[in-house]
Amino acid sequence: MFTTFFFFLRAYGVPVSLNEWLTLMEALSKGLAYSNLSEFYRLARAVLVKSETYYDQYDQAFQAAFEGIETPIEIAEEVWRWLRDPAAMVGLSDEEREILALSLGSLDLGELQRMFEKRLAEQTEAHSGGSHWVGTRGTSPFGHSGFHPGGMRVGGQSLNRSAVKVAGKRRYQAYRADAVVGSRQFEVALRRLRRLSSRDETPPDELDLDATIQATADHAGALSLEWRRSRRNQTRVLLLMDAGGSMHAHLRICSQLFTAVNRATHFKDLRLYYFHNCVYDHLYLDPTCHPRNSVLTARVMQELSSEYKLVLVGDASMAPSELLDRDGIIWWGTVNEQPGIEWLRRLAHHFSHAAWLNPIPAGHWDTIYGRHTIAMVRSLFPMFELTVDGLTLAVRNLVARR
Repeated sequence: MFTTFFFFLRAYGVPVSLNEWLTLMEALSKGLAYSNLSEFYRLARAVLVKSETYYDQYDQAFQAAFEGIETPIEIAEEVWRWLRDPAAMVGLSDEEREILALSLGSLDLGELQRMFEKRLAEQTEAHSGGSHWVGTRGTSPFGHSGFHPGGMRVGGQSLNRSAVKVAGKRRYQAYRADAVVGSRQFEVALRRLRRLSSRDETPPDELDLDATIQATADHAGALSLEWRRSRRNQTRVLLLMDAGGSMHAHLRICSQLFTAVNRATHFKDLRLYYFHNCVYDHLYLDPTCHPRNSVLTARVMQELSSEYKLVLVGDASMAPSELLDRDGIIWWGTVNEQPGIEWLRRLAHHFSHAAWLNPIPAGHWDTIYGRHTIAMVRSLFPMFELTVDGLTLAVRNLVARR
């Protein structure tokens, strides 16, 4: 069963290594699960799960592996005392055994558990050799060391407590890595783009502790301070965000990204512009995309070197004419000299590192309205879903060597 659990974890997407699994086996060999499935649930999660984002997948794998093991209700210590040291049971005749076999034949597990809870609530003393109360030695359906086919053993040997029902509650769905990101996750992901470097012409401004210790030792204990240039983030980012139209449905997530971008102070340079559906001759300085607050796209590309990391955020879902036609821009009275697809090609050619973040779930990209334009945009830019996992993959793509 344990080996099956390992493969269930892998199947549900929990990244469990063999070293971690062997560590769990060692913990079990030392009795750290206390022969209790609930304790094993907590122990295995502590050893095998690297991040809370996998808690929900872990619960699903645990439930799949140990399904069918039910969790009995909590039983008072006084009842456990009643069930200790049973005397030998008097034998039953074949007729008596047949009658008992029929008595609970129509009860399912739920009814059996409700009956057990009711008797526990009513019982006031220990019973042995009886046929009704929770006890030992008798023919009651509840107890141990007696006989009743289809009953519930309480105490005695092989009593198991299970965490399966706990795992089945799906309490950790909000922790999943494929949940929609919030501003905090955006901030963390953007911070991963940092590229620290000390290669500049500024004078040394940071104490080099290791070099100071070595220099002091070399000078027979006379304090000799050594300085170095502090490492500064060299990353430059160009962020282009789709605003208006179909993006209204994703306003909340885009607002969170906007918040994270405005808090970001760890880049050497961060530029933010807006567009509507597709990039054309102009980029805009605010989400209203008003021509009065715009700059030429060509000018932005001239000012920014290819070292900038280009991040585009949008659903890429539009009429094909908006992407392929001259003057295909949707706004009446506004023209574009070059088709939108041409501007996207220029951006993809100019910036060596680029990624497109799409708020539409990836499973819909091939079926939703706008799938044709989504496919064309994907042919130019690596596209990632706007989730924690998608954002992580996008960042890895942006920092990869080319």
